[in-house]
Amino acid sequence: QVQLVESGGGSVQSGGSLRLSCGVSGYTYSMGWFRQAPGKEREGVAAIRNDGRIFYSDPVKERFTISRDNAKNTLSLQMNSLKPEDTAMYYCAADPRWWLTLDPNQYRYWGQGTQVTVSS
Repeated sequence: QVQLVESGGGSVQSGGSLRLSCGVSGYTYSMGWFRQAPGKEREGVAAIRNDGRIFYSDPVKERFTISRDNAKNTLSLQMNSLKPEDTAMYYCAADPRWWLTLDPNQYRYWGQGTQVTVSS
């Protein structure tokens, strides 16, 4: 069983930055960050495979950076140039299968989420 615990959310003004972290117990090949705003479906933000391949969604390209430290069992998301539309609950997720996808249905393990609020 893999357990995930997010931290680092908070409130920031438009144009600001936040860094999310996710502590991981257990090893998985595929990991990702997802977000869900009120009234909207959960959407993929960024995914990373254990070989370093990365995939970003179009809305966050050039602004967000995903990284993983396999030695420390952590997953991070550096978010820069934040916009009000980035406001959402952010979740980290992991799956033991070896792929690179932003489809939340393909991830088996989920954290509890951390709130990110961006004000204009």
